Amino acid sequence: MSLNSLKETLKPCSQPPPPPPSNGDDPVPAKILPPLRKPPKSSLSQQLRRLDLPSSSSSAQETLTLAQLPSKTLGKGNEEEVSDEEVEVHVPRVRRETVSFSFPKGPYEPLVLSPPSESPAVQVPASINCRLLDHQRDGVRFLYTLYKNNHGGVLGDDMGLGKTIQTIAFLAAVFGTDSENERSHMDKDDSKNKGPVLILCPTSVIRNWENEFSEWSDFSVAVYHGPNRDLILEKLGAHGVQVLVTSFDTFRIQDKILGEIPWHIVIVDEAHRLKNEKSQLYKACLGIQTAKRFGLTGTIMQNKILELFNLFDWVAPGSLGTREHFRDFYDDPLKHGQRSTAPERYVHIADERKKHLVSVLRKYLLRRTKEETIGHLLLGKEDNVVFCAMSEVQKRVYKRLLEQPDVQCLINKDLPCSCGSPLTQVQCCKRIVPNGIIWSYLHRENPDGCDSCPFCLVLPCLIKLQQISNHLELIKPNPKDEIEKQKKDAELASAVFGTDIDLVGGSCQTESFMGLSDVEHCGKMRALEKLMFSWTTQGDKILLFSYSVRMLDILEKFLIRKGYCFSRLDGSTPMSLRQTLVDDFNKSPSKQVFLISTRAGGLGLNLVSANRVVVFDPNWNPAQDLQAQDRSFRYGQKRHVIVIRLLAAGSLEELVYSRQLYKQQLSNIAVSGKMEKRYFEGVQDCKEFQGELFGICNLFRDLSDKLFTSEIIEFHEKNVQEYVSYSKEDSTECEKDPLSQTTVLPQMVSRDFSAQAIVKEQAVLHDLGIVYTHRNEEIVNMRPGFQGNVDTTSTHGDSTAKRPLGTRDKSQNPIDVNKKSVPYSKEQKQKEYRNIAQHMGMGLLEFSNWLLSASPSDRDEMLQNYKKKKRKG
Repeated sequence: MSLNSLKETLKPCSQPPPPPPSNGDDPVPAKILPPLRKPPKSSLSQQLRRLDLPSSSSSAQETLTLAQLPSKTLGKGNEEEVSDEEVEVHVPRVRRETVSFSFPKGPYEPLVLSPPSESPAVQVPASINCRLLDHQRDGVRFLYTLYKNNHGGVLGDDMGLGKTIQTIAFLAAVFGTDSENERSHMDKDDSKNKGPVLILCPTSVIRNWENEFSEWSDFSVAVYHGPNRDLILEKLGAHGVQVLVTSFDTFRIQDKILGEIPWHIVIVDEAHRLKNEKSQLYKACLGIQTAKRFGLTGTIMQNKILELFNLFDWVAPGSLGTREHFRDFYDDPLKHGQRSTAPERYVHIADERKKHLVSVLRKYLLRRTKEETIGHLLLGKEDNVVFCAMSEVQKRVYKRLLEQPDVQCLINKDLPCSCGSPLTQVQCCKRIVPNGIIWSYLHRENPDGCDSCPFCLVLPCLIKLQQISNHLELIKPNPKDEIEKQKKDAELASAVFGTDIDLVGGSCQTESFMGLSDVEHCGKMRALEKLMFSWTTQGDKILLFSYSVRMLDILEKFLIRKGYCFSRLDGSTPMSLRQTLVDDFNKSPSKQVFLISTRAGGLGLNLVSANRVVVFDPNWNPAQDLQAQDRSFRYGQKRHVIVIRLLAAGSLEELVYSRQLYKQQLSNIAVSGKMEKRYFEGVQDCKEFQGELFGICNLFRDLSDKLFTSEIIEFHEKNVQEYVSYSKEDSTECEKDPLSQTTVLPQMVSRDFSAQAIVKEQAVLHDLGIVYTHRNEEIVNMRPGFQGNVDTTSTHGDSTAKRPLGTRDKSQNPIDVNKKSVPYSKEQKQKEYRNIAQHMGMGLLEFSNWLLSASPSDRDEMLQNYKKKKRKG
């Protein structure tokens, strides 16, 4: 019997075979379908040994005859009759000498992490290893390597790639446990000496950690949250708890008690919560006395590059130097090198510092994306940004709010004061705004203003602008607020509604069901109405996200009016009911829409039954919107996912989205070493270069007559095309380079992009007067990350002279003037283009995007490497 045949007999089974019939009258089905099976919780070698146990029969083979079975075995309805002759079926009995144990270790074997010379071996039990994917095994090895070297680190895989499972597998190897209650390489006393494990996580995922530990291992797990905390501490002191799970808030409050416990390993889930060194949570985590600190997060950097320093300075203190050194050596150069008009010298310095930073981070960070790991198991995702025209009433109300004294004070803050003083208005007469409705409410107990005046108005005014962009009902008084705030909101609503007050149903929030569900005065809801009708008629299931609970109330009434069957989850939903709602939505074909709060439902939910995601309002933090999308686009999704982000064109939301792009690009540069297009002139936290993104004046700019985002992107693309054309004329050698003959590039980009366009959605949106759309992945993620090695012990000076932008270094590519250049035909260009893309390991679309964003030095280096490989081949 071959080894492959033997393995077939050892297929994992979660249930024992049915018992034999008790008498001849019991029917035996002719074909017994095997039940759904799980991988075995024992290794292959253990199963092989069981086959060699002594048997009562000494014969090498056993014979079973069909005639010995009852005549009803085959059941009724069989077309062919079995003859009365006995048909012998020989089942071979495996002999010991026929089985060789020299075959390679397979997935049903333990995953050995320690060196071969180390005894006892540290290994992930076979019962866990057999259920891990390849990238998860690599993640376990990464965590153990850091642990062995007494370091911490960050597992930064994309959301939905199994960071929790990798962590449990790592702990099972370190503590020598598996789900069969076996100690694979250490006894219980040794396990106790290691000390307990602390896991910090958001409250919403505590239940998920409990369930995963129960499914994958036999650790003694306790939750330090809610009542009975004292009893859990007593059990922990008696070595009755191996893993303690608690929430961020509980740990922040109980840090003095929990900080005194000698933890062996500390794991922080959603570790990006440690981004602010001034927060109480960060300060509490600094008091943890262990070097083995690990962070889990799919969004390593969210808003600023300095967040990287805070996170990695906690998991591996000193790994990135001091805060001042990090800011001067990495933060400032990377941001200034990303300016759209940055000099070539700045771009070169930023590129060198980027490579240096990525090389340092690779020692403590492992990050994989879905495309790199399970992309072949998914059908892809399209992230579409749709700029909806505001209704005419919305536009008028938006303009009236910008004309309010509170906002005008902020817009004119830097203008000379009208009193003749050399000071600015904000420094002189306009520091307080007594006639402002918002200012008067904020300072009702302090008429002389506060120390922050007038900048204390920024956040309240921004909130009002965002509310108008979403729905006019949101700026009306909220009945749940205190009376004074309701009066202020009613007064402000009357002022901004003006002559349209009767058209929108007055200045007080309407209780009319029909009024709240009406889409007439909301540009976004008009687009949403048509999209949802198109999707639901095709059998699609939809996730609808909003960060505003009041907006969720309005959307709920809209769904009821349209007759959709939906579920809802927000911050008020009890934790005990959330998983029930998720399961019901995933299993029930009648559930069409899941209405979810972005904050409450952005973590810990698996909603792969949905294949359409709508983000109704953008968040300043791009990670919030990305986490919402990944509730659907994750392992187990069997359909193509389409994401629609709805933005109000000509409003503050355009600036919110542009800042999202800026932050995403900085994250890709700093974390993955990717090259990104330089769209924006603004530099974060730099007053000298606020550009079009930063500063109070940009926040309150009137964009109603402009397409802010599209103008920036189209202007950049025009400059890129002009630069590529200039590069073509710069050297006669370019006539030989298919990359420099730009007639190929626009065709390739245009054809690939149009092939992936969402034809149906575009047709629907055009009828609704949508002013602009694009796909988010066309703007960010332009090229693969840096993979090379950099000498991290050296620093890179800023004095390297570089050639002007758009010229080629002719000293590196001497031209033979006597050699006649032969232009490529169209077919040759396209063939060569495909060959070069293949050489770079990219598809045509990905390579075209990279080419548009690449610097001259990157293009030259790529061409030289390709030519060398071509000559050798």
